[in-house]
Amino acid sequence: MPEREFEFSSRDFERVRELIYKHAGISLSPIKQDMVYSRLARRLRARGDRTFAEYLDRAQREPDEWETFVNSLTTNLTSFFREAHHFDILAERLKKHVSRTPFRIWCSAASTGEEPYSLAITACEAFNTLTPPVQIVATDIDTNVLATAQRGVYGMDRVERLSRERMQRFFLKGTGSQEGQARVRPELQRLIEFKRINLLDKSWAVQGPFDAMFCRNVMIYFDKPTQHAILERFVPLLKPDGLLFAGHSESFLHAADLFRSLGRTVYERTVVRAR
Repeated sequence: MPEREFEFSSRDFERVRELIYKHAGISLSPIKQDMVYSRLARRLRARGDRTFAEYLDRAQREPDEWETFVNSLTTNLTSFFREAHHFDILAERLKKHVSRTPFRIWCSAASTGEEPYSLAITACEAFNTLTPPVQIVATDIDTNVLATAQRGVYGMDRVERLSRERMQRFFLKGTGSQEGQARVRPELQRLIEFKRINLLDKSWAVQGPFDAMFCRNVMIYFDKPTQHAILERFVPLLKPDGLLFAGHSESFLHAADLFRSLGRTVYERTVVRAR
């Protein structure tokens, strides 16, 4: 193994694990030690700190560096229409929406924006208009990825799997200095409100009720008690007939008192019947 630029003891790693768990709910496994080192070593280098202890002291002292610390340890793997069956299910629910009030969706792990824009595209297609009666709240703990999401500009490699029809209808291809990039249409952006939310915060800057909630591929970073506590707070924010969408590797069976499975990682609120 090559010699590391900075010493990174097990004590340093445990301190990182404790901090990120306490403030972001992320449960880092021991096998993540190399990943943590490589991501945080960049910050030590950038800030001129000589030890991890010195850097972590700084992160706890300086709000801007703390935000960067959290962003550095957040994994953001996403793509347009990831787990496509969820969008088919959502489309069917949207087509049945007859209320005068907008259909409201909370995307609670927005990352770089591919998921909320996929939701917006699904809504436009379901109602066959660029101005569907839909409101989407897209949140994430990572301010860097939210900035990317708000810009709505992606390299062609990020959108190449979309159909030609979707590309033509929902994206503007860049020319000149913007060649090789695509921007989502402003009509899609107007359907989405982006904001930062840490699911571990005592209060969330969102108001229910929602017709659908997407919380996909984020619960895997939390332990079961933390998952249950978050799901408990989801219940009053979701309409009694609303849908909760989870990631393909996530299961909420341990929270059967709160949500019950409809299959294919889609859940609804558990109905508590009077005895």
